[in-house]
Amino acid sequence: MFITRFRDYNRGIALALLEAVTNLRTTIRRRLQRMRRRRKVGRSYDMALEVARVLPPRAEVLDVGCGNGFIAHHLIGLLGTTVVGLDVGPSTTARINYLPYDGRHFPLRDQSFDAVLLCYVLHHAQDPRLVLNEVSRVLRNGGLAIIYEDMPALWWDRMVCWTHDRQWRGRTGPCTFQLEHGWRKTFSLAGFEVVRERSLSRWRNLAHPVARRFFVLRATDNPDFSQRLEPVTTVETYGSVPSTSPRLL
Repeated sequence: MFITRFRDYNRGIALALLEAVTNLRTTIRRRLQRMRRRRKVGRSYDMALEVARVLPPRAEVLDVGCGNGFIAHHLIGLLGTTVVGLDVGPSTTARINYLPYDGRHFPLRDQSFDAVLLCYVLHHAQDPRLVLNEVSRVLRNGGLAIIYEDMPALWWDRMVCWTHDRQWRGRTGPCTFQLEHGWRKTFSLAGFEVVRERSLSRWRNLAHPVARRFFVLRATDNPDFSQRLEPVTTVETYGSVPSTSPRLL
C-alpha cells in the first residue's frame, strides 16, 4: 500500500511539473507571437509614414502586394482617404478594403488612383513591366508610383536575396532582383521617370538585412503632379503627417 501511494504521489508531481512546463511553453510562445506582431505593425507604421510624406492628404492609394494589410491600414488614418489593397491571397490580417487578383491584371478601372504603392513586390514579378503597365493604367494624370526594392549590392545582400528567392520560388517563381540602374532602365522602358529616390538602411529589418532603395515615379506622359497640388499647413497631431503638405485640388 505504501509503495502504491508513493507511486501515485510521484505520478501526481510528474503530471504537475508537465502541466507547468506546458503552460510556460504556451506563455513564451504567445509572448513571442505578440512581439513579432508588434514589430510588424510598427514597421508598417514607419513605412506608411514614409509614404504619406510624399503624398497629399486625401490621395487615393492602391497598395499592390499588400501582404498583411497593415501599411494600407495605417495610410487610411494618415491620409484620411480610401486605400485599396491587392494581393494574390484570399484575405489580409488588417481590416482594409481588399481585393484578391490573379497576379497579372488589376481588377480596377482605368485612372482610379492618385498613387500606387509596390512595397518589395516587383522582384516577385516575372516581367515587372507588365505590372508597371497596370500601374500606369490605374493611375490618374499626375499620379505617382512609390516603390521599395531590395538591392543585391554587396556579397551579403546577394546572399540575403538568394535566401529570399529560395523561400518564395515555389510560390511566385524566381525573384528578379536588380541594382538601381537596372530598375531605372526598367522604369524608363515602362514609361516612368524617377522623380525621387534614396537608399535605405539594410538594418531597418534585422530579420532581412539587405540594402534597399526607395523610388518615387511619375508616368512620362502624365502632367506634373505639382500642378494639381496646393500647399497647406497641417497641425501636428497623432495620426497625421507633421509638416507642410500638399493638398489635392
